[in-house]
Amino acid sequence: MKILQIERLKKYFPIKAGVFLQVVGHVKAMEDVNFGISKGETIGVVGESGCGKSTLGRTIVKIYEPTAGNISYFDESGREHDISKGLHRSVRPLFRRDVQMIFQNPFDSLDPRMTVRDIIREPIEAHNLVPSSEMDGYVSELLMKVGLYPEYAQRYPHEFSGGQRQRIAIARSISVNPRLIICDEPTSALDVSVQSQIINLLQELREENHISYIFISHNLDVVHHMSDRILVMYLGNVVEASSATELFDNPSHPYTKALMASIPNWSPENRKLQDVRLEGEPPSPINPPPGCPFHPRCPYRLEICDKQKPVSRALSEDHSVACWLYDR
Repeated sequence: MKILQIERLKKYFPIKAGVFLQVVGHVKAMEDVNFGISKGETIGVVGESGCGKSTLGRTIVKIYEPTAGNISYFDESGREHDISKGLHRSVRPLFRRDVQMIFQNPFDSLDPRMTVRDIIREPIEAHNLVPSSEMDGYVSELLMKVGLYPEYAQRYPHEFSGGQRQRIAIARSISVNPRLIICDEPTSALDVSVQSQIINLLQELREENHISYIFISHNLDVVHHMSDRILVMYLGNVVEASSATELFDNPSHPYTKALMASIPNWSPENRKLQDVRLEGEPPSPINPPPGCPFHPRCPYRLEICDKQKPVSRALSEDHSVACWLYDR
């Protein structure tokens, strides 16, 4: 069953200057993104810093309103709702319960003035899911599910480590039984040993509750481990999308190949980066290049790339998309 369908999604941020704060330009953070996600599926999103990964997640969850494009939300009965222009009063409680988000920094995403009990109780009470008499028992059950002791409910966020805070954030996100969780680099602020614990916890929750994930991360190995499909973003554009196995075994786009080449080989005999190199820096999203967004750094650049954007073919069953130079 489908949960979301994204079509031609764009997000621009205005640049204001002068005494009257007039709009003098836009940061084109996200351009023309298309994909859908179904129940129990995990979609990974990878790319360089500033490529629009977090903007995509925040636009889907309606922290940001899209500049253009369509977001279709399908409720549990399969009924479609267009939420591109905002959440209608009748749809808002359904969407807010079904789609949750885990933020990158657990030190900022939890209210320091609230106890863990109140942090987890807040969304449950907002959706009126559990009677007051059963609330404390439900909070304790959630804490144990994410690997914390029930007595931690009386403590404040500053009393916990980064990994424990992220577990609290996960407990809050699953408290309303969502169908989709957007994970915005949930392990980047944690050390390696804690990262593996959080990844294993998310996988256990997916298997137990059939939760779907949009998993945003810089860590290609983690994304490959977690995902069914992967979107590769560059300068706000999805330059390639494919199944996780196919993307790692046979990358098509030159930018994807460069990302794959950046993964160190753990074999002692081959512990060096591959020979694929990218020259120059990513262009500014304030003034992106015409034509293909990747052409200033592409080793296979042609004259037509300076003027014309790649024309991707129709999505196949595995949702593979590639530059027209590298059609599968």
